[in-house]
Amino acid sequence: MKKIIENVFNELNEDNDFSGVFSASDAGGVIFKHTAGYRNHAEQLPNMPDTVFAVASGTKSFTGLAICKLIHEGKLSLEDKVWDLLTGRDLGKIDKRVTIHHLLTHTSGIGDYIDEEAEDSDAQLEELYAKYPCYLWTNMDYYLQMTTPLPPKFEPGERYAYSNSGYVLLGLVTEAVSGISYQQYVQDNIISPCGLARTGFYRMDALPANTALGYMEDEDSGELRTNIFSVPIKGGSDGGIYTCAADMDKLWRAIFAGQILSDAMLQTFLAQHVVIDEEDGESYGLGVYRYNVDDKQAYFVVGGDNGVGFFSAYYPAAGIVVSALSNTGWINGTYDAISDILEAI
Repeated sequence: MKKIIENVFNELNEDNDFSGVFSASDAGGVIFKHTAGYRNHAEQLPNMPDTVFAVASGTKSFTGLAICKLIHEGKLSLEDKVWDLLTGRDLGKIDKRVTIHHLLTHTSGIGDYIDEEAEDSDAQLEELYAKYPCYLWTNMDYYLQMTTPLPPKFEPGERYAYSNSGYVLLGLVTEAVSGISYQQYVQDNIISPCGLARTGFYRMDALPANTALGYMEDEDSGELRTNIFSVPIKGGSDGGIYTCAADMDKLWRAIFAGQILSDAMLQTFLAQHVVIDEEDGESYGLGVYRYNVDDKQAYFVVGGDNGVGFFSAYYPAAGIVVSALSNTGWINGTYDAISDILEAI
């Protein structure tokens, strides 16, 4: 298995430009690990096996787990409507039929403040950050002004369309139901109980030691610069948590050991709720992607942003976790790497 995973990584890194940590482990520990690049270019500090990285939308799995835990506790249901839960807030053009299930499965159809289906999504993102400075993105309510004025893209439940706005609303629901901030709820109910010692919603201007800075290449000069002005200063329910390879291994094993959710709720979290690509066997649960190839199953999460690239997958039949964390942007070949390992198991 080590050789298979090593070959997959070599294909992923065929241009020898990977900066970060790539790690694979089974129940006995690490079976393959590769580190490369710098966590701090100015100081020439290398990425280390336990370096912490931002994982962008990898955060959505934490949000899905948080919502499912609240459902298990009887404080929510998948059929609850977001308008009924976020009383006292003007949700603008968000369809009043949108439910928790729609939000979790990216089938709500609400307008997305980062519309990744749009051809000019990168340009839209730059305009967004110019209007709403990154240093102000510190709480979930701040996102509403970017989300609620947007018209729906389609009827609730009509189809799958990846939605950051949907997961923003889930963070606000978490706060409304629990009575504490989204970040604190995740800390108290997922991070701490699972022993994820190097995982948290760190501010970008107060990062702990051995954390990778995210880097972008200036289009004009070719120089590397940090992403401090190109991502929110503090992560929320749609993205921005920091973690490391060892903590992702702990998280997957805690999920499947029933340490976070009951057996029944875990099966609901992992089940196929919407098909993304029937031919490739890709579908979505309640905050987690799924691959099913020849009755073999993989569960995975991905993330990408300015200076952030991430994926982490769990293969239950082999008990293997494979994670890649990068501080130079989206990792090309992510989906191929995840499916190639599944086919080889």
